[in-house]
Amino acid sequence: MHKTVQNLISIQSSIKSKLLSLKEKTRIPKIIAVSKTFKLDHIQPLIDYGHLDYGENKVQEAIEKWTDIKKKNDKIKLHLIGKLQTNKAKLAVNLFDFIHSLDGEKLANKISNEQQKINKSLKLFIQVNLGNEDQKSGIEPKNVETFFKYCKTSLNLNIIGTMCIPPLGKNPEGYFKELNEINKTLNLKELSMGMSDDYLVAIKYNSTYVRIGSKIFGKRN
Repeated sequence: MHKTVQNLISIQSSIKSKLLSLKEKTRIPKIIAVSKTFKLDHIQPLIDYGHLDYGENKVQEAIEKWTDIKKKNDKIKLHLIGKLQTNKAKLAVNLFDFIHSLDGEKLANKISNEQQKINKSLKLFIQVNLGNEDQKSGIEPKNVETFFKYCKTSLNLNIIGTMCIPPLGKNPEGYFKELNEINKTLNLKELSMGMSDDYLVAIKYNSTYVRIGSKIFGKRN
């Protein structure tokens, strides 16, 4: 069995144990295998094993890597987890199934226009900048509800949840708790939060999608 598959099974086991400790029996978060920068020989064993959810940061890299694979296997779901520039929105809408980084009206309008052209509806997460970090994208918490209403009522976008990346070096627990509360306020069911180092903490606060890279694929070069 390939090492990446062994790693995935280990993560699945740790998630099940965490859910048992929380007395959660029905909610099983989806694992997004973050395959950015990794070549197909690292990814193919997971595809062969039957894993379906993969995450990429850059549109162009994803096109080169996934276009042919998705033609052969239409069950694979591709998640854009990195920042999306408006000039790449058309390409992203064509390839991806989920976008986790919706972070402003300009991008929302562009996604809406491109979706209408090809009659496609992506599943979208609003990225929330919980740490109010200048270097990070995302909607400020105080503006999330207004932005959500704009996306739903004016653009009819399929907003399924919210996403966050806690500030580096800080305890993520408070940020996960805050995003969970925001999600409840918006009556959204999906939460994209938790990565290789903190996914079990995120699950405690109802994460439904965890984005795991190095713990599956190993360190990036």
